[in-house]
Order: sequence, then C-alpha cells, then structure tokens
Amino acid sequence: MLYSAYEMQRALFTTAGHWASVGAQLLDNPMLPMGYMGTGPAVASALKVFAHLYEDRGKPEFDIQPVMIGDEAKPVSEEVVLEKPFGTLRRFARADLPKDAPKLLIIAPMSGHYATLLRGTVQRMVENQEVWITDWVDARLVPLSAGHFDLDDYIDYLIEFLQFIGPGTHMLAVCQPSVPAFAATAVMGATKDPCRPASLTMMGGPIDTRASPTGVNDLAMEKPLSWFQNNVIATVPLNYPGAGRKVYPGFLQLAGFLSMNLADHMLSHYEMFKHMTVGDQESADRTKQFYDEYLSVCDMTAEFYLQTIEHVFQEHSLPKGEFVHRGKPIDPDAIRDTALLAIEGEHDDISGIGQTRAALDLAEHLPIAMKKYHLAPDVGHYGIFNGSKWRTKIAPVVEEWIRAHPEVGK
Repeated sequence: MLYSAYEMQRALFTTAGHWASVGAQLLDNPMLPMGYMGTGPAVASALKVFAHLYEDRGKPEFDIQPVMIGDEAKPVSEEVVLEKPFGTLRRFARADLPKDAPKLLIIAPMSGHYATLLRGTVQRMVENQEVWITDWVDARLVPLSAGHFDLDDYIDYLIEFLQFIGPGTHMLAVCQPSVPAFAATAVMGATKDPCRPASLTMMGGPIDTRASPTGVNDLAMEKPLSWFQNNVIATVPLNYPGAGRKVYPGFLQLAGFLSMNLADHMLSHYEMFKHMTVGDQESADRTKQFYDEYLSVCDMTAEFYLQTIEHVFQEHSLPKGEFVHRGKPIDPDAIRDTALLAIEGEHDDISGIGQTRAALDLAEHLPIAMKKYHLAPDVGHYGIFNGSKWRTKIAPVVEEWIRAHPEVGK
C-alpha cells in the first residue's frame, strides 16, 4: 500500500508539474505580453520552480567532462566492463593516461541515491587515475528471479570487482560502503588474495557510530529493528520489473534527508525563485543541477537495508568483532599490508568525527606508516567528496596516499 500510494501521489504531482511547465512557457513567450507585466515574471518563476521540483526523474548520466592537462583538453572515455544483476562496474579513463597510472575503484553508496552522486569524485580522480566505480542498480528494476542482495552479496561484489580489475588496485569508499569495503579488505587479506587493495580510503564512513553519534545514528538506535521492518519496507508494485520485491524505497530515504535540513532546502528553492525572477539564470541553473541529482533516488533491497541498520548502526558488529561474512567471522586484524586512509569532515552531520577514524584502530597490526587520518576543516558530509574543497584540498591527500603505496605492502 505504501508504494502504491506514493506512485499515485507522484503521478498527480508529475501531471501538475507538466501543467506548471506549460504555464511558465506561455508566460515566457515573447509573443504574449502578460509575461512582462505586473506579477507575470514572478508567476512564471514560481511555476518553473514547482515544475522542476515535481518533474519525473530517471537515473542521471555521469557526463564526465574532458580533463585539462596543461592547456590541452583530454576526453574521458566511459564504458561498462562488468554487469551483474544488482550492480555494474563502470570504467573511466582520460586520453593519454600514462600506462603506470594508478588503478582506483570508487565504491558508491547504496543508500537511495545513484552512483552519479559521485560525479564530482570521478571527475577529479580521473585526472590522474584510471577509475572504476560501482554503479548500483535500482532494486525495483531487478526481477525477483535474480534472487536477493544483502551485505554478504555486497562484499562478494566488491571482491569480484577487485579481482576483475586485478592486482595493485586502490579502493575509495564514500560514506556507507566504508563498512563492507573494510570487510572485503579483511576477507581478502585473510586469504592473501593477490587482488586485495593496495590502499583503502574511507571517507565519512560509519565504521563505529558510537563515536560522535549524529541525528542519523540516533534515529537508527531509537527504534527496534522490527519497527523498520514493519514501517519502512514496501513491496515494488506491478508496473516495475522488480514487482513483488521487498525494498526500502528511495523516496523514503530522500524524505528523511530532506527533513533533516528542511529549512535549508526550502531556502535554496526560494533563492532559485529569486534568481529566476531577476533573470540570473546561471545561479538558478546551479541550484537546479544540484537538485536534479539530489532528488533522483532509487530503491535498495530490504535485506541489505535491514542488515545495515542492524549490524552497522544498532549492533556495531564490525568494531565489536562480531561481523561475519558467509558465516565466518571477519577479522580486522587480517589487514596487514593494505594502507588505510580515513578522511572525515569537520562539520559532517551524517557520520560524526571519529566514526571513520575507528577503522585505523581495528587494524591493530598494520604498521603505523600504513595508516593515515585526515580531518578536512570546514567541510560537511557532501563536501568531503564534491565541490571545491574536495577538488583542491582533499583529493590531493588521497592521490598522495595512493602514490605512496603503489602495491600491497609498500
């Protein structure tokens, strides 16, 4: 019922948005003088904001731009190199990239947004690295015949992707996947897998949410697991390929994020309205581009979501030494030769200070020289991996760490 009710509401607002767009086009038509008189410009701008807010969105494109090397623009190629039911491995490489350039696997969150949320991460790292990214599939598009997808499967996917890329690969996990990425590194370290990552960078990840709990952590702790199972899990309706699959809908995840900073989001749209009214289309477009990505959401499987709530946020299984993979305990101490870099934002309101740094303490016998912590000043959660501070202050730290540890154990 929950998903069906949402689909009905979405259809109504999408239709209203289309009519608002038509109204805005009429008011903007130079042949019709009403758009230039009285409240015409303000009404047209308001209709555009409404239409943008409720337009029907699909999965955005990565649209990685050419990279400037000196004075020359180098095009970036994009290709899917491995496809699996719940995720694909996508490769990006700029033209004339040196043959000895580092290989970097970026692990995108499976948390309601598409991997394109890391477009800025890819755009910056593709300058000097051969980049792969986990491009997770919207669970509502995966038929029931493909089976289920949980934390064990997530870890298996990461291991398979690393083995596909080959030895000497570096891994960068943004936010939620820091936990399964750390677990995959430990599993591969225990078996001395030759494709275990040369380095693992974790950015704003909930390794141990007992450190500096945030509002997100408090919400996960204040309700029993059964509450989440009974109140936020929905069934994909018949109009999607994944009909019948139990999921945590992306629209609920988005509603949660919006409610955390509702005043800021309302102010952003009001500012966009003002920019449109005075003809400052460039400023309005910047806000529009951000929300085109932010409002594009996808579903995750119920089993993955519930296990993440249970083991990451409620039981703290990894830092307590109780996390298992395929029935076998995961030993963080098995990470003996993968260099670890933990990055946190000073103003991160999703993963508090100390939550990611905890990973460095878990790898007890990893040499000190292979551990590094970086606190990014004056940066929030999304600023860790996007924006000017990411490009100019944080990415260089990651690149320096990658080059300092070109191979496992180096």
